Amino acid sequence: MINIMLSGCNGKMGQVISRLAADDENANIICGIDLNTEEICGYPVFSNPFDFKGTADVIIDFSHPSALSNNLSYAKETGTPIIVATTGLSKEQIDEVKETAKDVAVFYSANMSIGVNLLIDLARKATKLLSDKFDIEIIEKHHNQKIDAPSGTALAIADAINEELDNTYEYTYDRHSVRKKRSKNEIGIHAVRGGTIVGEHDVIFAGNNEVITLSHLATSKEIFAEGAIKAAKYLKGKAPGMYSMNSMIKEV
Repeated sequence: MINIMLSGCNGKMGQVISRLAADDENANIICGIDLNTEEICGYPVFSNPFDFKGTADVIIDFSHPSALSNNLSYAKETGTPIIVATTGLSKEQIDEVKETAKDVAVFYSANMSIGVNLLIDLARKATKLLSDKFDIEIIEKHHNQKIDAPSGTALAIADAINEELDNTYEYTYDRHSVRKKRSKNEIGIHAVRGGTIVGEHDVIFAGNNEVITLSHLATSKEIFAEGAIKAAKYLKGKAPGMYSMNSMIKEV
């Protein structure tokens, strides 16, 4: 049994994780952290992790970037492994995550879906074969309530592709203000917001007379919740360091 502290427990994703954990005989949410301290899911909820006097095996942070520093401080001070699944983090916050990993196990992923991480791996492999003759574009689609754009997942895909290209490509987010032809060394990233789209990502490799598209479609938030619970089980007892969905998949 793994005891989980869930940050962002009363948000949409937090409630999905709570529901799935309740049906998992090997997972138990021992407490929640949220600005709204109403006990919606049947466990105690605190506004600050330091108010919890018990012991958790792992923290799952599916909250808001503004809560990150406090959660990392708690993880570091108590030696509790933490899963950072919150999107929209700044470069400075990502650096803070990496710094925390020197003292405690940190699992960081822009997307907790195993399928999305398989898509990223396939995009890497496709880039090795196609990059010099194909233009690369990424299109991501999400619901109309999502604040950050482009999505953290779209950026993770772009970063993985760019690593295969020795980080020599530039990201282009908007072309309407500049009238010029597309540069060869660029990756176009486009965000669509509308309705209740859970998440959709397309990686387009456009060449002469042919187009190859890698796609992932999420139809339920459950895939991210399932990934977070699997990551919690994986991270329990791990030594300090940075861990990811990719490292988890390799060990399974």
